[in-house]
Amino acid sequence: MAHRTSARNISMIAAVLLTAAISGGLGAVGPGHAQASIESEAATPERNVPGLAAPVVAPVQVTVTPAEGASQINPAAPVTLKVADGEIERASLTSDSGESVAGKLDGDSTTWTTGSQLAFNTGYKFSYTVRDAAGRETTKTSSFTTVTTANEADAAIYPLDGMKVGVAQPLQITFSEPVVNKEAVEKAIRISSTSGQTGAFHWFSDKMVRYRPETFWAANSTITMDMKMFGVDLGHGQIGNFDKNVTIRIGDKKVAVADATAHTMTVSVNDQPAGSWPVTMGDTRFPSARGYLVLMENHRVEHMDASTIGLKPGDPAYYGQLDVNYATRLTPSGEYIHQATDTAMPYLGQTNLSHGCIGMSEAGAKWVFDNMTAGDVVQVVNTEGDFASVDDGYGDWNIPWAEYPRR
Repeated sequence: MAHRTSARNISMIAAVLLTAAISGGLGAVGPGHAQASIESEAATPERNVPGLAAPVVAPVQVTVTPAEGASQINPAAPVTLKVADGEIERASLTSDSGESVAGKLDGDSTTWTTGSQLAFNTGYKFSYTVRDAAGRETTKTSSFTTVTTANEADAAIYPLDGMKVGVAQPLQITFSEPVVNKEAVEKAIRISSTSGQTGAFHWFSDKMVRYRPETFWAANSTITMDMKMFGVDLGHGQIGNFDKNVTIRIGDKKVAVADATAHTMTVSVNDQPAGSWPVTMGDTRFPSARGYLVLMENHRVEHMDASTIGLKPGDPAYYGQLDVNYATRLTPSGEYIHQATDTAMPYLGQTNLSHGCIGMSEAGAKWVFDNMTAGDVVQVVNTEGDFASVDDGYGDWNIPWAEYPRR
């Protein structure tokens, strides 16, 4: 008679067998069957959470800079991709116009960084593929845009690259936008001289800064301005858009001394006498400005208009409009060295009757025109006039050195 096994007993036996299999306590399932190995989770989609299979593969952690959809990104800032618990398989950065930007992958393939500057006002697409420890790849794309044209900041530099100037010429930088972060701008500009002279910056406004040494530049030296302004944050969202290297040559030391009491102008070149001429200077109503005046430009003939200094017909000082010869500008407001008018010629060396200019004989004015240049200097002494405004031309040398550095 057959022996029947109850359903309850069968269930109990199955549970015991399953428990033994899971715990490793069952040596064999049946004749001819070896123990089954535990399959790695790497081949399954459910690999990132603990379960019966092992090992657990951690998900790749990805950090992208700039973030997806970012705008107004500084084009000097590097684009970076960093991963943890995985590797970078490949990465590419392209502009909206299709131009590729080179990047570099580090030795362990966990960081990718751009190696060159981006462009202003440009959209970029960043595509990358990362791989986890199990060899599985994930590809993503992000996009961002750089600083717009309205937030680009440029600058004009004087003297110009390659220009030769006199020993008193300050270096001037005029920015297209106001500068808030003045210290950052100064740090981005390296100025060196073959004479070894160092100087200081003086901000005349938020847009204009000059640089000069304590004493005049050494004669026949060379100055180099290395400006790394691309990407420099000027403040208020304005970003520098240029790098420039400017080389300036300094000529001989040419210094003129104009004496309003002696009515003479004497010139030296490299501290040696070069000439002396009788002059007429500003009268008591329009005294010549005192102190150092730096030559700016010269004109063979310059047109002058009395109305530009507030004179009107009927005023005893009104001279209407006239042309003068061999004119060398000292200030933007209108002081020159020039050949005196015919009516003033008899008074050279005797009295002052100009409207602030230094009037000379034809020979004297022509010598200055032919031999002196931008950056040479005139020191005006014994005049009743005040100093010209420090920003009316290059009045930098009238500022005491201790007071010159200013932001």
